[in-house]
Amino acid sequence: MSFLQGQLTNDTKLLGANGALLAGYLNSQGRVLALIYLLPHSSGTLGILPIELLHPTADRLRKFVLRAKVKIEAPGDALVVSGFHGAEALTQAGLPIPAPGALYVEQDGVGVARVAPNQDRYWVVGPAQIDADPTDAQPADVEAGWRRADIEAGLPQVYAATSEAFVAQMLNLDLLDGISFKKGCYTGQEIVARTQHLGRIKRRLFRLSLPPGAWHIGDEVRLRDGRQGRLTEVVDADAGSEALAVLAVEAAITAEAAVPDARGGAAILPLPYAVG
Repeated sequence: MSFLQGQLTNDTKLLGANGALLAGYLNSQGRVLALIYLLPHSSGTLGILPIELLHPTADRLRKFVLRAKVKIEAPGDALVVSGFHGAEALTQAGLPIPAPGALYVEQDGVGVARVAPNQDRYWVVGPAQIDADPTDAQPADVEAGWRRADIEAGLPQVYAATSEAFVAQMLNLDLLDGISFKKGCYTGQEIVARTQHLGRIKRRLFRLSLPPGAWHIGDEVRLRDGRQGRLTEVVDADAGSEALAVLAVEAAITAEAAVPDARGGAAILPLPYAVG
C-alpha cells in the first residue's frame, strides 16, 4: 500500500475493509495517465481501469517498484469485473450490499464496490462473470448503458486517446474526492497542488448534449459561446449523443456574439455536483 501512496493522487490509507477509492495516476508533468478505482480485495489491492490502459499502466508502475515488496500483475481470467445497476439487482443475484456509509463488501472472494458514495451502481469482482442483466441485451448495449450512467453522474474516465491530456482538476477529481491534499508526495503532486492554490481552475469537466454525428473520445468540440474543448466520454442518445468534455469554465464570447458550432451545436447539461 505504501508503494501506491507514492504513485496515486488519493490517500491509499483510506482503502480499508469497507472502502474503495478513485485515484489518478499522473506523469511528472501532472497529466493524468489513467484513472483507477481501487478495491481492497482479499487477494490484494485491485485496480479497475479501461482494458486498453491496463498493460501500459502496469508496465509503467513496475518501473518504480525497485526494492518495494510489491507484485503488479494483470489478473487475466482469475478475476472478472461486472457492473450492477441498483441494490435490488445485487439481491436478486445473491450478492452482498455494502453497508450504509461503506463503499465495499466482500463475500467468498466476490467483492462488491459502490461506484461512488451517491451512486446506486456497483462493481462486482469475482472469479467468473456475473450477469447483471436478465434480458438478452448485447454486451455493447450493456457497456453503453454503464458509460451513459457515468456521464450523467459526471464521473470521468481516461482512455488511450486522452491519456496525458489533462491535469487532475480538469477531470474534476478534486470535486469527486479523488485527490488528497494532506498526504505526502506522489508523482505529479507539485503540479496538482500548484493548480489548486493558484486561484480559480480555468478548465473543468462538463456534461454535454451533442448533435447527430460521428463523435469519438478525444474529438474537439466547440460551444456557441466560443468555448472549445475535448471529449473524454461519449455515447449515443435518442437524438445525437451525450458526452463529457473538458472545457473552459468561462465563456469565450458574449451571448450576443455567439456563433453556431461548426458541427451543428452542443449544449451543456446539468451535473449532480457544482462545477466552477
